[in-house]
Amino acid sequence: MTQTTASPDDTGAEVRAYSSREHHLGAVFEAVLTRGPLSRRDAARLTGLSAASVTKLVKPMISHGYLIENVREAGVPGRPQIPLQVDASRHHAVGIKLMDGEIVGVVADLHAEVQSAHRMKYRDTTPEGVVSAIDEMTGILLQRTPVKRERLLGIGIGLGGHVNGATGVVVESPFLGWHDVPLRRLVVERMNLPVVIENDVNTLAVAEQWFGAGSSFPSFALVTIGVGVGCALVLDGQLWRGVSGAAGEFGHMVVDPEGPECHCGKRGCLEAVVGDAAIAGAMSAAAGRRITKVSQVVARAHAGDLDAQQVFTQAGLALGRAIAALLNLLNPPLVILSGEGITASDLFIDALRAELDRDAFSTTAGDCTVLVRPLPDETWARGAAATMLRHGVLRSLSRLTQQVQS
Repeated sequence: MTQTTASPDDTGAEVRAYSSREHHLGAVFEAVLTRGPLSRRDAARLTGLSAASVTKLVKPMISHGYLIENVREAGVPGRPQIPLQVDASRHHAVGIKLMDGEIVGVVADLHAEVQSAHRMKYRDTTPEGVVSAIDEMTGILLQRTPVKRERLLGIGIGLGGHVNGATGVVVESPFLGWHDVPLRRLVVERMNLPVVIENDVNTLAVAEQWFGAGSSFPSFALVTIGVGVGCALVLDGQLWRGVSGAAGEFGHMVVDPEGPECHCGKRGCLEAVVGDAAIAGAMSAAAGRRITKVSQVVARAHAGDLDAQQVFTQAGLALGRAIAALLNLLNPPLVILSGEGITASDLFIDALRAELDRDAFSTTAGDCTVLVRPLPDETWARGAAATMLRHGVLRSLSRLTQQVQS
């Protein structure tokens, strides 16, 4: 949890900057959460705080049930250490991933472990219809996993598009056809629970940062390909959202000014070259007949169709070119490649890596691990729950600062 400035929201959070003490509470809690069980000594090492400071900080977290003490470590030289771990049952959150015509939802505990999951279809894409579907989904999940009201932190919602998490407004969501919809306020009014909303790739990055491939890295990028192309950036432990939540619009980086037209109005955007519709369109042009599903192109490529193989090679080159620009700009140690489109990664990864080596500056390609990581829809929903857990726990921990003696 990183020091941040709170902004007005519909969850009732105060409008103020978090103090350094609140920041330190959050840092210790997150260290124990992601790396625990953890001794106070190791927590001090990981957070850069003194051992005395960590001892003071953990006292109220233990007394209020956020942390529990395990059996003393045996056989460790020096003074015996008592490992700390987060009490997973202390809080729960609902996580929702909104997709085109379908919702995936989970209930997760404070370790972001999924306690129940459910999928359901919806047809009404009006704001009222979507809010009703979220309400129905939440009711089903909570029936399956009874959670005491005081232990339910709220609902995290992830969806594709330009989502301003600070204001709770969906600025633009192409698959819903929305512009400037105050989704958080509408859900809060309907359900009377705290709500956070976020771009769905950002929620996936939170899951990877807490418990996935990114947990050992202070900085990493997550790139997703499929119907669209998305990107989330974690920089020095902080999810980077930009001024209005539009950071990471990787899919609208222009990789070919003469390329196909994108739905955003520009030509040659990465999404217009490597997204599902682009793959199907390129194959249709090569085959001389309409092909609508990427799975058909994958099957043809695996059967030896040279045109289909070339479609994926060109997509890999474009993706490699774009990731090289990302490496040149940020020099991250890790890029996670995920999304439904990576089911065809064997057909484009060689071209991607070759283009990456050609276009990346100096040692940036060698500095970075590109990890292909399939993640199911439930992991995206889990990330939405983790986003709510992070928000709610930080707010709850801020109330304990008066119990931390100077």
